[in-house]
Amino acid sequence: MTISATLAALNVYPLKSGGGTALAATALTPRGLRFDREFMLVDPDGRFLSQRTCTRMALLRPEFDGELLAVRLAAPDAPAPLLHKAVANGPVLDVRVHASHCAGVDQGDEAARWFGAALGLDCRLVRFTGSRSTSVGGGEVMFADGYPLLVISEESLADLNARLDEPLPMNRFRPSIVLAGLGPYGEDGVRRLRIGAGPDAAEIEIVKPSARCVITTTDQRTAERGREPLRTLAKYRLADQEIRFGQNAVPRVLGRLVVGDPVEVLREA
Repeated sequence: MTISATLAALNVYPLKSGGGTALAATALTPRGLRFDREFMLVDPDGRFLSQRTCTRMALLRPEFDGELLAVRLAAPDAPAPLLHKAVANGPVLDVRVHASHCAGVDQGDEAARWFGAALGLDCRLVRFTGSRSTSVGGGEVMFADGYPLLVISEESLADLNARLDEPLPMNRFRPSIVLAGLGPYGEDGVRRLRIGAGPDAAEIEIVKPSARCVITTTDQRTAERGREPLRTLAKYRLADQEIRFGQNAVPRVLGRLVVGDPVEVLREA
């Protein structure tokens, strides 16, 4: 039986742990969706900053067109938006994403001051440079935690929401690719997918379940933190001491992704 689905949504996160931008279409590059996690904030020791320790980052609303990074803070005390021309040839810093060492081009004092004022902490903005490999799957990644794509089915969220007192939006899970038609947790049972048709069709491969962290408990509109969905997910989505929701994937055939594209399952798990 042929299993098929539809590309329901695309989201890109130009700044690691900042808000996402919904897209109608974008290019699939070797490192995931174009511009995804190209920028990151680091502390004075070069360690990445995220919503795990700074929930206020949820209020950052970044957009990047390849040259200009525009960021606003969705808060009453927000400074004027930052309009930053991306620096390609600045000082290169040794930075870390979890245990992974990588390199980032420092984006200058003005950007550092803006983010420092917006978040109330000492930090610098860096732009990815060099190369970084995924732990499994032979993929490439910029500043994402470990993989260039995160795939979740609409039906998986619907199933979770049926178990919660208050439903949650998909943005709690920060997926890059949202599918419709696979059924609840259908992403767990597939391995290779073709998205689109014709010469621009792309292919991705599911390589690892996504272990979920405390960021999923942070309201992306208010930066307030609660107990859900981890409390409920732990009751039925716990495996190998990980709470799993969604699947990490890597690009296999590059192309153009358009919301509404047909999705064909080429290989099941």
